[in-house]
This record gives sequence, C-alpha cells and structure tokens, in this order.
Amino acid sequence: MAHTEKETYGSYSTDAFDNPPSGPVGVHRGRRSLAVRVAPFVVVIVVAALAGLLAWGIASGELNKVPWPWAQQSAQSDQDRQDDAAADNGDDAQADADAQDDAADQGEADGQDTDGAAQPDDATADEQQPESQPEQTVNYNTSVRVINATGVNGYAAQQSGVLQSVGYTSVIAANPSGGALPSVNVVWYQNETDLATAQNIADTLGIATVEQVTGIADPIVVVYIAAQ
Repeated sequence: MAHTEKETYGSYSTDAFDNPPSGPVGVHRGRRSLAVRVAPFVVVIVVAALAGLLAWGIASGELNKVPWPWAQQSAQSDQDRQDDAAADNGDDAQADADAQDDAADQGEADGQDTDGAAQPDDATADEQQPESQPEQTVNYNTSVRVINATGVNGYAAQQSGVLQSVGYTSVIAANPSGGALPSVNVVWYQNETDLATAQNIADTLGIATVEQVTGIADPIVVVYIAAQ
C-alpha cells in the first residue's frame, strides 16, 4: 500500500533536543567601534616612529644633547669639583703672593749696609752703564772703488776681482785722479755706517789700515801704493 500521508514535525517522537533552553544560544560578538579597530595600526605607527627617532638620535649624536636628569647631576658634580679645585688654587696663589711679599720686605731690609746707607737699585745701575752701540753689518751692495797707484798694470782690476769673488756687487777699478795719495795701502770709508764693510774689505785684501775720511768719490775707496 502506498504511503500517502505527509510527514510533519509531529510524526516523529520527541527527544532531548525538542525542548531547547530559553534565551540566546551560542556566542555572538557585536560590531566593534572604529577606535578599537584603528588602535592597533596607530600603536604600530607610533612604535615605528619612536624606533626610527631613537636610531637617528644615536647615529647623529643628537641623543647625547638631550638634557637627561642624570646627565645634569653628573655635570653639577663636575662643576662642584672644578669649583673646589679653583678654590684650592686660589688659596695656593694667595699663599705664594704672601710669601713673595715677605721676601720683598726682607729684600728691602737687606738693601741697606751696616752703616745704614741704602744700596743703589737696579734702575740706577742700569743708568750708569754706557749704552751699547748698535751692531753693524757688512753691506755687500755698497759702491767700492779700487785705485791702483802701484805702477803695476791691471793690479786694481785684479784686487776688484778678489772682492767680487766674496760677494761684493759694485766694485770699480780706477787709476789715481791727481789727488793726494796716502803713504801706505789703506781702506777709506766716508760714513760711520760703512765701518763694518770697510773693515771686512781690509781683511779680505790683507790691508792693515782703515781710516774714515770725507770728500771721497765713493762710500769706500781702496788705495794701493804698493802691490802685496
């Protein structure tokens, strides 16, 4: 016989699942707010920025310029030690100054002899000393005239070559022009500033006489009466 009845909920026998408890069953999570969903991304961005800033500060040295509280305490300690050292040095300097003052007072007391007469001070002694003459130098560029009165042909040119060989740059060989001649070989110089140069020329040529005269043609004149 064909089954013609339609099966419904009531066609089955009831069991424990046909009487569920009242109220919602299972876990249901509602939609989260925008702030809660964005917060993780904000935290990641802030941490990355702080890490990058820390790395830049270490690499560039700017981190050392940050006034950390412990750094200020260390700097204050160093300043206190420097102040203490400066105070100690000031005390030592004052002690040295006092000692120098005492030594000066003792020196003033020792500056008098047994008869009570004061000894001359250094300033008076310096005034009594003669002034030293300025040191003269040899002028190899000064004009020098060598006069040949020996009768030996070419002797003035020969002696001029000797002076040129030691560095003199302006030497003229000449013959007597009719003026008065000395009795010995001589080096004449006109100005006091030429004394050192004239003496050097005399030493170079082996002439013993050096004289200062006026009215000569050149600053220094060498006159040969006899060949050497």
